[in-house]
Amino acid sequence: MPWFGRVGGGTLIGPPSVSIKDCLSMAAENWNRKTWALAGPVILSNISTPLLGAVDTAVVGHLPGPHFLGAVAVGALIFNVVYHGCNFLRMGTTGLTAQSLGARDADEVRAWLARAGLLAVAIGVFLIAVQIPVLWASLEVIDPGPKVRPLTDAYFSIRIWGAPMAMLNFALLGWFFGIQNTRAALATQVFMNGVNIVLDLTFVIGLGWGVEGVAWATLISEAGAVGLGLWLVARNLKRVGGHLHRERIIDGGRLMRMVRVNGDILIRSLCLQTAFVIVTAIGARMGDTILAANAVLLNFQMFTSYALDGFANAAEALTGEAVGARNRGRFRRAVKATSLWALVFSVAFCAFYLAAGVLIVDILTGVPEVRETAYAFLPWVQFLPLVSVWSFQLDGIFIGATWTAEMRNAMAASLAVFATVVYILTPEMGNHGLWLAFTLFMGFRALTLGAFYPRLESRVGEPA
Repeated sequence: MPWFGRVGGGTLIGPPSVSIKDCLSMAAENWNRKTWALAGPVILSNISTPLLGAVDTAVVGHLPGPHFLGAVAVGALIFNVVYHGCNFLRMGTTGLTAQSLGARDADEVRAWLARAGLLAVAIGVFLIAVQIPVLWASLEVIDPGPKVRPLTDAYFSIRIWGAPMAMLNFALLGWFFGIQNTRAALATQVFMNGVNIVLDLTFVIGLGWGVEGVAWATLISEAGAVGLGLWLVARNLKRVGGHLHRERIIDGGRLMRMVRVNGDILIRSLCLQTAFVIVTAIGARMGDTILAANAVLLNFQMFTSYALDGFANAAEALTGEAVGARNRGRFRRAVKATSLWALVFSVAFCAFYLAAGVLIVDILTGVPEVRETAYAFLPWVQFLPLVSVWSFQLDGIFIGATWTAEMRNAMAASLAVFATVVYILTPEMGNHGLWLAFTLFMGFRALTLGAFYPRLESRVGEPA
């Protein structure tokens, strides 16, 4: 079976002649193997994302004038905010599909893909329909300079037509994660980012299309990824089995469940984005140097999340399957295996940041005053992986179990605590107070979800 056509995973059963200790060792090895089979491709695909951003910056950064780079940065920011809010299409689809896989309900595995696809297209078409007010409001809030604004308009007006494709990519990724085929997800993401990079170089440097070339490269690569994704879906559907029933797809109860899950995740994502907006806004009030230094330091958190998200995605798939199978023992083993590897990687990130943190800052910025300021606050991000890892993992576990209301409530409570701490500490502690508040925010996310976890585990195996 081709590597991109595998679905799910089996369980390892030792022969009767081996000892209980050997059986336990073999079972642990199997769960570690399953964790890496799911997390490894996600980590590899995530690596291509910052690479694409670097190429976008490099090709536009060589055009005659900073306004070209500013236009792409502003345009990309608008899409990042809008699309991140729609990431529920990925996360919700993963949990719901994984549970149907665990329940061995092939018809429902197919139906969740169809429902997610229909919702994705509807959202994409809606974004195209409201593109004028979205662009106007975004430019009013960001208020770019007179040279940047028309270029941002051109970038946005081209790329927005790829919105249905971008939404479909979210849905396809979620379904691939749900059926535990992260290699198919890796194939689509690497293909999309690879095509984007090649077209960036061709359109911008080769043909001289400028900012419009970057937008066209992104649009075409998103469409290509959907084409590849649908081809991989067709291959996987043969192995999933079952049939697609129209009346099941539009079943009111199941549609309402999808709306509820996705709505909770949407609110949770908006709260998370609000926290990052607060960090940026408060930093900006402290001056351009603090703002720039914080932007550099936030890259450390971004790099960490790209890697640790692989284990969170593995937790989504494996715990979701266990919940669908109503198997509490399998659920616990999935939580233990994915969390252990995530912890190992978080320790490795801390060690790497302690050893190379200054070098990373120097690579990210060449401005002396920004470097010196970043050095002063570097310890906060050097130890942040040990705090962040638990919120990432618990997010994955709760998404797999589709306990999204608890995720929503935990994130809202964490945001309230974060805003309060920022208000109290930053007047006296300045940027140190801001970073302390952000660290507490990541920790409180884990604490609030951790408080719900015992009840979640105790409910696994009970009738739905």
